[in-house]
Amino acid sequence: MTALTQDRAPSDLDRRIADAKAAEAARTGSAVPKAPADAKGYKQGSRVLMDLIGMPLGGGILGYALDSWLGTSPWLLLTLLVLSIAAAFRNIYKISKERVE
Repeated sequence: MTALTQDRAPSDLDRRIADAKAAEAARTGSAVPKAPADAKGYKQGSRVLMDLIGMPLGGGILGYALDSWLGTSPWLLLTLLVLSIAAAFRNIYKISKERVE
């Protein structure tokens, strides 16, 4: 083995490559890589899907649990379900107002 292979381990090379990439990113001012143009559209679509599924599901579960606990079946379930659906559509309306750039 030569002295060069004994001096440097593979982890040393990985560290030096990472340091060089960080220095280049700091030099050019692009420390955070830019997302593709379509990424914001996908993000908005995911938010809409999560609002449409999550809010009514959460309102239904919470309403059912409160109805079981308080004995007011089915009024809290229906009330929270309607409120959560209205909140989901309100959030979707707000998301649709955002610009995809």
